[in-house]
Amino acid sequence: MKRRFYRRVRRRVPALKKAEGQGQRQAQAQSNGLIIVNDDLFDKFNPSMLRLGDIKTPCQEKEAIAAVFDLSGFTNFCNQADAYLAIPSFLNSFYEWFFSSIVYGLTDDDGEDTRFWAELPMLVKFLGDGLLVVWNAHSMNDEQICRLAAIIYNICGAYQEDFYPQIKMEINKPPDVLRCGMARGKVFSIGNGSDYIGHCINTASRLSSLSPLTFCFPRRGFPIQEYLSPQYTQLFVSKYISIRGVGDDEPIWVAKEEFNKLTAKQRMQYRSVENGIAKVVAV
Repeated sequence: MKRRFYRRVRRRVPALKKAEGQGQRQAQAQSNGLIIVNDDLFDKFNPSMLRLGDIKTPCQEKEAIAAVFDLSGFTNFCNQADAYLAIPSFLNSFYEWFFSSIVYGLTDDDGEDTRFWAELPMLVKFLGDGLLVVWNAHSMNDEQICRLAAIIYNICGAYQEDFYPQIKMEINKPPDVLRCGMARGKVFSIGNGSDYIGHCINTASRLSSLSPLTFCFPRRGFPIQEYLSPQYTQLFVSKYISIRGVGDDEPIWVAKEEFNKLTAKQRMQYRSVENGIAKVVAV
């Protein structure tokens, strides 16, 4: 077994007696690939790099809607030749389109005035291959929350139908699918609102990775049959599924058209509502 030796450094380096000796020491350290440790380095490398503000600030609990958007195939896209040229161009186009789509979906135009029917998100966070978007749901009613689900469903569909056909003419092999998982629940502020954590964010993240589905969300907290028009309610079907870290029999809404295209093997992880109820009764 090889022994590993770790070099310990102290916060303060004692000053050399002569400036000439100090210069020689720095020159020697640079030639060995070492960095002289000083207070400036410690001052720069600290929790402020996280840009969370005052982390000691007490958390504030808020009712929220969390949506995690995932660009399927983004890793392969980044592995192509000269990816450093393609990545900035794609991200710039995608995020311009995405934010415009959110604004468009949250506004109503009655011919005279354009008004927001719901607030803009209180947090949008870059995830590398996607985005975390969080809304403050305190002032939203069930009808607005269900309408928001319909808006996000439209955005995922518009990516494949509108954005992708255009961007693939400009950029080589861009991600071809935008997936989204959505959930409702409580979140807790970090650094007075610089970031948020909460169970609903974890649930949304898990639901965003239920490949090959592009959009799904829990039945809990989204009574779409009561508050959405028939043109939308007929698009979704309810299923039970096991979600890691959430539960073994979680009822969710999935797009009916997408579900019908799944193979028999892919459908095995989903259970019908009737089978789920039967299982509960048997227990």
